[in-house]
Amino acid sequence: MNLKLKPDGMIGFSIVWAGQLVSVLATFMTQFALTIWVFEKTGSATALGLLQVFFITPFLLVSPLAGLMVDRYNRKLMMMVSDLTAGLATVLILTLQMAGVLEVWHLYVAAVFQGLGNAFQWPAYSAAIATMIPKEQYGRANGMMSLIEAGPGVFAPLIAGALLPIVGFSGILLLDVSTFIFAVLALLVVHIPQPQRTEDGQKGEGGFLKEAAYGFKYIFERPGLLGLQTIFFFGNLFSNIAITVTAPMILLRTNNDTSAFGWVQSIGAVGGIVGGLVMSAWGGPKRKVNGILMGWIFTSIVGMTIFSLGRFTTFWAVTLFLSFLVIPMLNGSSQAIWQSKVAQDVQGRVFSARRLIAWLASPISPLIAGTLGDYVMEPQMQISSSSLSQLFGSLFGSGPGAGMALLIFFCGIGGALVGLTGFFIPFIYHVETLLPDHDQLSKSETIA
Repeated sequence: MNLKLKPDGMIGFSIVWAGQLVSVLATFMTQFALTIWVFEKTGSATALGLLQVFFITPFLLVSPLAGLMVDRYNRKLMMMVSDLTAGLATVLILTLQMAGVLEVWHLYVAAVFQGLGNAFQWPAYSAAIATMIPKEQYGRANGMMSLIEAGPGVFAPLIAGALLPIVGFSGILLLDVSTFIFAVLALLVVHIPQPQRTEDGQKGEGGFLKEAAYGFKYIFERPGLLGLQTIFFFGNLFSNIAITVTAPMILLRTNNDTSAFGWVQSIGAVGGIVGGLVMSAWGGPKRKVNGILMGWIFTSIVGMTIFSLGRFTTFWAVTLFLSFLVIPMLNGSSQAIWQSKVAQDVQGRVFSARRLIAWLASPISPLIAGTLGDYVMEPQMQISSSSLSQLFGSLFGSGPGAGMALLIFFCGIGGALVGLTGFFIPFIYHVETLLPDHDQLSKSETIA
Protein backbone atom coordinates (compact mmCIF):
# COMPACT_ATOMS: atom_id res chain seq x y z
CA MET A 1 0.00 0.00 0.00
CA ASN A 2 1.26 3.46 -0.88
CA LEU A 3 2.37 5.35 2.25
CA LYS A 4 0.33 8.35 1.15
CA LEU A 5 -2.83 6.20 1.21
CA LYS A 6 -2.17 4.76 4.65
CA PRO A 7 -4.04 6.41 7.54
CA ASP A 8 -1.86 8.55 9.79
CA GLY A 9 -2.31 11.21 12.46
CA MET A 10 -5.14 10.76 14.94
CA ILE A 11 -7.03 8.43 12.58
CA GLY A 12 -4.01 6.15 12.23
CA PHE A 13 -3.41 6.22 15.95
CA SER A 14 -7.07 5.36 16.63
CA ILE A 15 -6.78 2.28 14.39
CA VAL A 16 -3.68 1.10 16.26
CA TRP A 17 -5.39 1.87 19.57
CA ALA A 18 -8.46 -0.19 18.63
CA GLY A 19 -6.25 -3.14 17.73
CA GLN A 20 -4.46 -2.92 21.07
CA LEU A 21 -7.70 -2.52 23.04
CA VAL A 22 -9.16 -5.72 21.58
CA SER A 23 -5.87 -7.60 22.00
CA VAL A 24 -5.31 -6.54 25.62
CA LEU A 25 -8.91 -7.40 26.52
CA ALA A 26 -8.40 -10.94 25.19
CA THR A 27 -5.04 -11.19 26.98
CA PHE A 28 -6.70 -10.26 30.28
CA MET A 29 -9.31 -12.95 29.60
CA THR A 30 -6.50 -15.46 29.10
CA GLN A 31 -4.84 -14.38 32.34
CA PHE A 32 -8.15 -14.84 34.17
CA ALA A 33 -8.56 -18.34 32.70
CA LEU A 34 -4.91 -19.23 33.45
CA THR A 35 -5.29 -18.15 37.08
CA ILE A 36 -8.25 -20.51 37.50
CA TRP A 37 -6.45 -23.34 35.64
CA VAL A 38 -3.25 -23.05 37.69
CA PHE A 39 -5.02 -22.80 41.04
CA GLU A 40 -7.32 -25.75 40.24
CA LYS A 41 -4.29 -27.82 39.23
CA THR A 42 -1.97 -26.86 42.11
CA GLY A 43 -4.04 -25.21 44.84
CA SER A 44 -0.93 -23.08 45.41
CA ALA A 45 -0.68 -19.30 45.67
CA THR A 46 3.09 -19.71 45.26
CA ALA A 47 2.58 -21.20 41.81
CA LEU A 48 0.59 -18.12 40.81
CA GLY A 49 3.25 -15.84 42.28
CA LEU A 50 5.98 -17.56 40.27
CA LEU A 51 4.17 -16.59 37.07
CA GLN A 52 4.83 -12.96 38.00
CA VAL A 53 8.47 -13.71 38.80
CA PHE A 54 9.05 -15.32 35.40
CA PHE A 55 7.30 -12.37 33.75
CA ILE A 56 8.97 -9.46 35.54
CA THR A 57 12.57 -10.81 35.61
CA PRO A 58 13.16 -10.88 31.83
CA PHE A 59 11.20 -7.65 31.53
CA LEU A 60 13.61 -5.81 33.83
CA LEU A 61 16.72 -7.41 32.34
CA VAL A 62 15.79 -6.71 28.72
CA SER A 63 14.30 -3.20 29.12
CA PRO A 64 17.50 -1.25 28.26
CA LEU A 65 18.06 -3.47 25.18
CA ALA A 66 14.40 -3.06 24.15
CA GLY A 67 14.66 0.72 24.33
CA LEU A 68 17.83 0.66 22.24
CA MET A 69 16.17 -1.48 19.53
CA VAL A 70 13.10 0.78 19.46
CA ASP A 71 15.40 3.72 18.67
CA ARG A 72 17.69 1.87 16.26
CA TYR A 73 15.13 0.09 14.11
CA ASN A 74 11.76 0.69 12.48
CA ARG A 75 9.24 1.47 15.23
CA LYS A 76 6.34 -0.21 13.50
CA LEU A 77 8.47 -3.36 13.29
CA MET A 78 9.29 -3.14 17.00
CA MET A 79 5.60 -2.75 17.82
CA MET A 80 4.89 -5.88 15.79
CA VAL A 81 7.72 -7.72 17.54
CA SER A 82 6.19 -6.93 20.92
CA ASP A 83 2.78 -8.23 19.82
CA LEU A 84 4.12 -11.30 18.03
CA THR A 85 6.41 -12.32 20.91
CA ALA A 86 3.53 -12.27 23.37
CA GLY A 87 1.31 -13.95 20.77
CA LEU A 88 3.81 -16.80 20.32
CA ALA A 89 3.61 -17.47 24.04
CA THR A 90 -0.16 -17.88 23.79
CA VAL A 91 0.20 -20.13 20.71
CA LEU A 92 2.60 -22.30 22.72
CA ILE A 93 0.10 -22.64 25.56
CA LEU A 94 -2.78 -23.33 23.15
CA THR A 95 -0.80 -26.04 21.30
CA LEU A 96 0.15 -27.84 24.50
CA GLN A 97 -3.38 -27.53 25.89
CA MET A 98 -4.99 -28.98 22.75
CA ALA A 99 -2.44 -31.82 22.82
CA GLY A 100 -3.43 -32.53 26.42
CA VAL A 101 0.12 -32.17 27.77
CA LEU A 102 0.06 -28.66 29.26
CA GLU A 103 1.88 -28.42 32.60
CA VAL A 104 2.40 -25.52 34.98
CA TRP A 105 6.09 -25.21 34.15
CA HIS A 106 5.14 -24.59 30.52
CA LEU A 107 3.35 -21.45 31.68
CA TYR A 108 6.57 -20.22 33.30
CA VAL A 109 8.34 -20.53 29.93
CA ALA A 110 5.47 -18.69 28.25
CA ALA A 111 5.64 -15.96 30.93
CA VAL A 112 9.28 -15.33 29.97
CA PHE A 113 8.22 -14.65 26.36
CA GLN A 114 5.39 -12.42 27.57
CA GLY A 115 7.84 -10.43 29.72
CA LEU A 116 10.17 -10.02 26.75
CA GLY A 117 7.32 -8.79 24.54
CA ASN A 118 6.08 -6.35 27.18
CA ALA A 119 9.57 -4.88 27.54
CA PHE A 120 9.32 -3.72 23.92
CA GLN A 121 5.64 -2.78 23.96
CA TRP A 122 5.48 0.23 26.27
CA PRO A 123 8.50 2.20 24.90
CA ALA A 124 7.56 1.35 21.31
CA TYR A 125 3.95 2.47 21.58
CA SER A 126 4.77 5.52 23.72
CA ALA A 127 7.42 6.68 21.25
CA ALA A 128 5.14 5.99 18.27
CA ILE A 129 2.47 8.34 19.65
CA ALA A 130 5.00 11.19 19.55
CA THR A 131 5.70 10.68 15.84
CA MET A 132 2.12 9.95 14.72
CA ILE A 133 0.21 12.93 16.13
CA PRO A 134 0.87 16.61 16.96
CA LYS A 135 1.90 17.38 20.53
CA GLU A 136 -1.38 19.21 21.16
CA GLN A 137 -3.08 15.80 20.94
CA TYR A 138 -0.71 13.94 23.31
CA GLY A 139 -3.02 14.35 26.31
CA ARG A 140 -6.03 12.95 24.42
CA ALA A 141 -4.03 10.05 23.00
CA ASN A 142 -2.64 9.12 26.41
CA GLY A 143 -6.17 9.32 27.83
CA MET A 144 -7.18 6.76 25.22
CA MET A 145 -4.21 4.58 26.16
CA SER A 146 -5.34 4.66 29.80
CA LEU A 147 -8.58 2.99 28.69
CA ILE A 148 -6.49 0.04 27.53
CA GLU A 149 -5.14 -0.25 31.08
CA ALA A 150 -8.45 0.21 32.93
CA GLY A 151 -11.12 -1.24 30.64
CA PRO A 152 -9.98 -4.88 30.43
CA GLY A 153 -9.73 -5.05 34.23
CA VAL A 154 -13.50 -4.54 34.43
CA PHE A 155 -14.79 -6.46 31.43
CA ALA A 156 -12.30 -9.31 30.94
CA PRO A 157 -13.30 -11.33 34.07
CA LEU A 158 -17.00 -10.91 33.22
CA ILE A 159 -16.59 -11.98 29.57
CA ALA A 160 -14.15 -14.78 30.36
CA GLY A 161 -16.37 -16.06 33.17
CA ALA A 162 -19.32 -16.19 30.77
CA LEU A 163 -17.37 -17.79 27.89
CA LEU A 164 -15.37 -20.40 29.84
CA PRO A 165 -18.32 -22.81 30.33
CA ILE A 166 -19.16 -22.49 26.61
CA VAL A 167 -15.82 -22.48 24.74
CA GLY A 168 -13.52 -23.80 27.46
CA PHE A 169 -9.92 -22.89 28.22
CA SER A 170 -8.81 -23.65 24.64
CA GLY A 171 -11.50 -21.37 23.22
CA ILE A 172 -10.27 -18.43 25.31
CA LEU A 173 -6.70 -19.05 24.14
CA LEU A 174 -7.81 -19.28 20.49
CA LEU A 175 -9.65 -15.97 20.84
CA ASP A 176 -6.50 -14.39 22.29
CA VAL A 177 -4.38 -15.60 19.35
CA SER A 178 -6.87 -14.18 16.85
CA THR A 179 -6.77 -10.76 18.52
CA PHE A 180 -2.97 -10.69 18.31
CA ILE A 181 -3.35 -11.12 14.56
CA PHE A 182 -5.93 -8.31 14.53
CA ALA A 183 -3.50 -6.00 16.40
CA VAL A 184 -0.71 -6.72 13.91
CA LEU A 185 -3.03 -6.11 10.95
CA ALA A 186 -4.02 -2.77 12.48
CA LEU A 187 -0.34 -1.82 12.52
CA LEU A 188 0.16 -2.90 8.92
CA VAL A 189 -2.52 -0.60 7.51
CA VAL A 190 -1.33 2.64 9.17
CA HIS A 191 1.65 4.90 8.55
CA ILE A 192 3.98 5.34 11.53
CA PRO A 193 6.70 7.90 10.73
CA GLN A 194 10.28 7.33 11.77
CA PRO A 195 11.78 10.14 13.92
CA GLN A 196 14.29 12.54 12.46
CA ARG A 197 17.86 12.34 13.72
CA THR A 198 18.68 14.96 16.34
CA GLU A 199 21.76 16.18 18.16
CA ASP A 200 20.63 14.25 21.25
CA GLY A 201 20.36 11.11 19.17
CA GLN A 202 23.89 11.59 17.83
CA LYS A 203 25.21 12.03 21.37
CA GLY A 204 23.73 8.66 22.27
CA GLU A 205 25.46 6.82 19.45
CA GLY A 206 28.38 4.51 20.16
CA GLY A 207 28.96 1.05 21.52
CA PHE A 208 26.18 -1.24 22.67
CA LEU A 209 26.57 -0.47 26.37
CA LYS A 210 26.77 3.28 25.79
CA GLU A 211 23.61 3.30 23.69
CA ALA A 212 21.71 1.00 26.07
CA ALA A 213 22.60 3.21 29.06
CA TYR A 214 21.90 6.48 27.25
CA GLY A 215 18.29 6.62 28.44
CA PHE A 216 19.45 6.85 32.06
CA LYS A 217 22.13 9.41 31.17
CA TYR A 218 19.55 11.53 29.34
CA ILE A 219 17.25 11.63 32.38
CA PHE A 220 19.99 12.33 34.92
CA GLU A 221 21.34 15.24 32.86
CA ARG A 222 17.95 17.02 33.04
CA PRO A 223 16.93 17.96 36.60
CA GLY A 224 13.29 18.58 35.63
CA LEU A 225 12.81 15.12 34.13
CA LEU A 226 14.76 13.49 36.94
CA GLY A 227 12.60 15.39 39.44
CA LEU A 228 9.39 14.17 37.79
CA GLN A 229 10.67 10.61 37.83
CA THR A 230 11.58 10.97 41.51
CA ILE A 231 8.02 12.14 42.22
CA PHE A 232 6.72 9.00 40.53
CA PHE A 233 9.19 6.70 42.28
CA PHE A 234 8.22 7.83 45.78
CA GLY A 235 4.55 8.19 44.82
CA ASN A 236 4.57 4.63 43.50
CA LEU A 237 6.37 3.44 46.62
CA PHE A 238 3.60 4.74 48.89
CA SER A 239 0.75 3.66 46.61
CA ASN A 240 2.18 0.16 46.10
CA ILE A 241 2.49 -0.32 49.87
CA ALA A 242 -1.15 0.72 50.22
CA ILE A 243 -2.24 -1.54 47.35
CA THR A 244 -0.47 -4.52 48.95
CA VAL A 245 -2.45 -4.24 52.19
CA THR A 246 -5.76 -3.10 50.68
CA ALA A 247 -7.01 -6.64 50.03
CA PRO A 248 -6.10 -7.87 53.56
CA MET A 249 -7.73 -4.78 55.11
CA ILE A 250 -11.03 -5.23 53.27
CA LEU A 251 -11.08 -9.00 53.83
CA LEU A 252 -10.30 -8.63 57.54
CA ARG A 253 -12.94 -5.95 58.02
CA THR A 254 -15.63 -7.94 56.13
CA ASN A 255 -15.02 -11.42 57.60
CA ASN A 256 -13.25 -12.58 54.44
CA ASP A 257 -16.03 -11.48 52.06
CA THR A 258 -14.29 -11.93 48.69
CA SER A 259 -17.32 -10.64 46.77
CA ALA A 260 -17.11 -7.34 48.67
CA PHE A 261 -13.44 -7.01 47.74
CA GLY A 262 -14.17 -7.84 44.10
CA TRP A 263 -16.97 -5.28 43.97
CA VAL A 264 -14.76 -2.53 45.40
CA GLN A 265 -12.02 -3.31 42.86
CA SER A 266 -14.49 -3.34 39.97
CA ILE A 267 -16.02 0.02 40.92
CA GLY A 268 -12.52 1.49 41.17
CA ALA A 269 -11.70 0.19 37.68
CA VAL A 270 -14.90 1.79 36.35
CA GLY A 271 -13.57 5.10 37.71
CA GLY A 272 -10.44 4.55 35.62
CA ILE A 273 -12.56 4.01 32.51
CA VAL A 274 -14.59 7.17 33.11
CA GLY A 275 -11.40 9.13 33.77
CA GLY A 276 -9.87 7.80 30.57
CA LEU A 277 -12.92 8.86 28.56
CA VAL A 278 -12.79 12.34 30.11
CA MET A 279 -9.06 12.65 29.42
CA SER A 280 -9.56 11.47 25.82
CA ALA A 281 -12.12 14.21 25.19
CA TRP A 282 -10.47 16.93 27.29
CA GLY A 283 -6.74 16.39 26.80
CA GLY A 284 -5.86 17.38 30.36
CA PRO A 285 -4.90 20.72 31.94
CA LYS A 286 -2.95 23.27 29.94
CA ARG A 287 -0.10 23.05 32.44
CA LYS A 288 0.53 19.33 32.51
CA VAL A 289 2.67 19.50 35.64
CA ASN A 290 -0.43 20.63 37.57
CA GLY A 291 -2.20 17.50 36.38
CA ILE A 292 0.66 15.39 37.75
CA LEU A 293 1.11 17.06 41.14
CA MET A 294 -2.58 17.66 41.84
CA GLY A 295 -3.26 14.13 40.65
CA TRP A 296 -0.85 12.66 43.20
CA ILE A 297 -2.30 14.81 45.98
CA PHE A 298 -5.93 13.95 45.15
CA THR A 299 -5.45 10.20 44.62
CA SER A 300 -3.36 9.95 47.78
CA ILE A 301 -5.81 11.82 50.00
CA VAL A 302 -9.01 10.32 48.59
CA GLY A 303 -7.80 6.88 47.47
CA MET A 304 -5.67 6.17 50.53
CA THR A 305 -6.14 8.54 53.50
CA ILE A 306 -9.94 8.94 53.30
CA PHE A 307 -10.33 5.39 51.90
CA SER A 308 -8.64 3.95 55.00
CA LEU A 309 -11.21 5.59 57.31
CA GLY A 310 -14.08 3.55 55.83
CA ARG A 311 -15.75 0.64 57.57
CA PHE A 312 -18.16 -0.53 54.86
CA THR A 313 -18.04 -1.55 51.20
CA THR A 314 -19.87 1.39 49.61
CA PHE A 315 -17.55 3.92 51.23
CA TRP A 316 -14.47 2.09 49.94
CA ALA A 317 -15.97 1.73 46.45
CA VAL A 318 -16.86 5.43 46.16
CA THR A 319 -13.45 6.68 47.34
CA LEU A 320 -11.64 4.23 45.06
CA PHE A 321 -13.83 5.29 42.12
CA LEU A 322 -12.95 8.96 42.71
CA SER A 323 -9.26 8.11 43.06
CA PHE A 324 -9.12 6.04 39.87
CA LEU A 325 -11.06 8.78 38.08
CA VAL A 326 -8.02 11.08 38.32
CA ILE A 327 -5.28 8.55 37.50
CA PRO A 328 -5.64 8.90 33.67
CA MET A 329 -5.09 12.67 34.05
CA LEU A 330 -2.04 12.06 36.23
CA ASN A 331 -0.42 9.50 33.93
CA GLY A 332 -1.55 11.17 30.71
CA SER A 333 -0.14 14.54 31.77
CA SER A 334 3.18 12.91 32.61
CA GLN A 335 3.33 11.09 29.29
CA ALA A 336 2.54 14.31 27.41
CA ILE A 337 5.46 16.13 29.07
CA TRP A 338 7.93 13.36 28.32
CA GLN A 339 6.71 12.95 24.74
CA SER A 340 7.03 16.72 24.21
CA LYS A 341 10.43 17.21 25.84
CA VAL A 342 12.40 14.09 24.88
CA ALA A 343 13.93 13.97 21.39
CA GLN A 344 11.94 11.48 19.34
CA ASP A 345 14.91 9.41 18.20
CA VAL A 346 15.91 8.58 21.80
CA GLN A 347 12.44 8.08 23.29
CA GLY A 348 12.71 4.30 23.17
CA ARG A 349 15.74 4.28 25.47
CA VAL A 350 14.50 7.10 27.69
CA PHE A 351 11.04 5.60 28.15
CA SER A 352 12.52 2.17 28.93
CA ALA A 353 14.73 3.80 31.55
CA ARG A 354 11.68 5.61 32.98
CA ARG A 355 9.72 2.38 33.29
CA LEU A 356 12.66 0.55 34.87
CA ILE A 357 13.18 3.30 37.47
CA ALA A 358 9.46 3.43 38.26
CA TRP A 359 9.22 -0.34 38.65
CA LEU A 360 12.15 -0.44 41.09
CA ALA A 361 9.55 0.28 43.79
CA SER A 362 7.60 -2.87 42.90
CA PRO A 363 9.80 -5.47 44.65
CA ILE A 364 10.43 -3.14 47.63
CA SER A 365 6.85 -2.20 48.44
CA PRO A 366 5.46 -5.67 49.31
CA LEU A 367 8.35 -6.28 51.70
CA ILE A 368 7.75 -3.00 53.51
CA ALA A 369 3.98 -3.49 53.51
CA GLY A 370 4.13 -7.07 54.77
CA THR A 371 6.60 -6.29 57.54
CA LEU A 372 4.83 -3.18 58.81
CA GLY A 373 1.32 -4.58 58.37
CA ASP A 374 1.80 -8.04 59.90
CA TYR A 375 4.39 -7.32 62.59
CA VAL A 376 3.90 -3.68 63.60
CA MET A 377 0.61 -2.00 62.73
CA GLU A 378 -1.84 -4.88 63.09
CA PRO A 379 -0.54 -6.19 66.46
CA GLN A 380 -0.10 -2.69 67.92
CA MET A 381 -3.61 -1.56 67.02
CA GLN A 382 -5.07 -4.55 68.87
CA ILE A 383 -3.26 -3.65 72.11
CA SER A 384 -5.31 -0.94 73.81
CA SER A 385 -2.33 0.33 75.80
CA SER A 386 -0.04 0.81 72.78
CA SER A 387 0.74 4.35 71.63
CA LEU A 388 -0.65 3.69 68.15
CA SER A 389 -3.92 2.38 69.54
CA GLN A 390 -4.29 5.32 71.92
CA LEU A 391 -3.56 7.86 69.16
CA PHE A 392 -5.59 6.33 66.34
CA GLY A 393 -7.98 3.86 67.96
CA SER A 394 -10.89 6.30 67.80
CA LEU A 395 -10.46 6.55 64.01
CA PHE A 396 -9.70 2.95 63.10
CA GLY A 397 -10.89 0.86 66.04
CA SER A 398 -8.99 -2.12 67.37
CA GLY A 399 -10.49 -5.00 65.41
CA PRO A 400 -8.91 -7.01 62.59
CA GLY A 401 -7.79 -4.78 59.73
CA ALA A 402 -7.32 -1.67 61.86
CA GLY A 403 -3.54 -1.81 61.54
CA MET A 404 -3.71 -2.29 57.78
CA ALA A 405 -6.06 0.70 57.54
CA LEU A 406 -3.64 2.84 59.56
CA LEU A 407 -0.78 1.88 57.25
CA ILE A 408 -2.86 2.93 54.21
CA PHE A 409 -3.69 6.19 56.03
CA PHE A 410 0.01 7.00 56.49
CA CYS A 411 0.75 6.06 52.86
CA GLY A 412 -1.89 8.53 51.71
CA ILE A 413 -0.26 11.31 53.71
CA GLY A 414 3.13 10.35 52.29
CA GLY A 415 1.83 10.33 48.71
CA ALA A 416 0.13 13.71 49.16
CA LEU A 417 3.37 15.19 50.53
CA VAL A 418 5.24 13.84 47.50
CA GLY A 419 2.86 15.67 45.16
CA LEU A 420 2.91 18.82 47.29
CA THR A 421 6.72 18.89 47.33
CA GLY A 422 6.78 19.25 43.55
CA PHE A 423 5.13 22.68 43.79
CA PHE A 424 8.08 23.99 45.85
CA ILE A 425 10.91 22.70 43.65
CA PRO A 426 11.33 25.17 40.75
CA PHE A 427 12.96 22.80 38.26
CA ILE A 428 10.05 20.37 38.71
CA TYR A 429 7.17 22.84 38.79
CA HIS A 430 8.55 24.87 35.85
CA VAL A 431 9.83 21.90 33.84
CA GLU A 432 7.52 22.74 30.93
CA THR A 433 9.11 26.17 30.47
CA LEU A 434 12.67 25.45 31.61
CA LEU A 435 13.08 22.49 29.26
CA PRO A 436 12.37 23.23 25.57
CA ASP A 437 10.14 20.97 23.52
CA HIS A 438 12.06 18.64 21.23
CA ASP A 439 10.58 20.24 18.08
CA GLN A 440 11.75 23.71 19.18
CA LEU A 441 15.20 22.32 19.91
CA SER A 442 15.37 20.68 16.51
CA LYS A 443 14.53 23.98 14.77
CA SER A 444 17.26 25.86 16.68
CA GLU A 445 19.78 23.14 15.82
CA THR A 446 18.87 23.34 12.14
CA ILE A 447 19.22 27.15 12.05
CA ALA A 448 22.57 26.99 13.81
